Amino acid sequence: MAGQSSAVIIGGTSGIGKELAKALAKRGEDVVITGRDQARAQAAAAEVGGRTRGLAVDLARPEAIAAALAGSGPVKSLVIAAIERDDNSVRKFDIARAQRLVTLKLVGYTEAIHVLEPRFTADTSIVLFGGLAKERPYPGSTTVTTVNGGINNMIKALAVELAPVRVNAVHPGIVGDSPAWSGKPPEVLQRVIDRTPLKRLVTMNEVVGAVIFLLDNKAVNGVNLYVDGGWMLT
Repeated sequence: MAGQSSAVIIGGTSGIGKELAKALAKRGEDVVITGRDQARAQAAAAEVGGRTRGLAVDLARPEAIAAALAGSGPVKSLVIAAIERDDNSVRKFDIARAQRLVTLKLVGYTEAIHVLEPRFTADTSIVLFGGLAKERPYPGSTTVTTVNGGINNMIKALAVELAPVRVNAVHPGIVGDSPAWSGKPPEVLQRVIDRTPLKRLVTMNEVVGAVIFLLDNKAVNGVNLYVDGGWMLT
């Protein structure tokens, strides 16, 4: 696989990242997925099937990213879906947790792109994951809101700097069947459904479809795509 162009999904061992890996593998692509743990990454790759392999990459340790990705070859598409949820209010501010999330999302994302950039071609496409806390903060979201706002603008700078490589971002709303939300109490989810024009929550498969659209459509560049069923309209 080292000599073939691959789809690289950083944060692909669970949730939306893993579902994306399955979709790309199903259409015959070589796929590299990463997680923080090598054994888990390899197990997830085996589950995804096809020509998929797993690597251990921790975006919160940016100094180690180059070595971790040394085995990957030419990159057809790069999706950085790795996230962490940090409930960290100003009144009870945890510096270590905040620094980890900022490092992971802003420094780690950028370093991964820096490391892989020599393996890009003119047709390479990049999709970064943000989130709608950037527009709709909640108590404890100070760091999450800040870093997702950073992704909103990072893609614009990268699209200019890396041209003609395309760079976009997807910002999911509340994804009802995702690991983070599927176990929430029904009354919590119903409050979101009630204010969503679609009258249901979006699904992981729908977010995957949005990512594939951003990867495939060669005219879309520098775009922040909301996938929320209209939740942000209300």
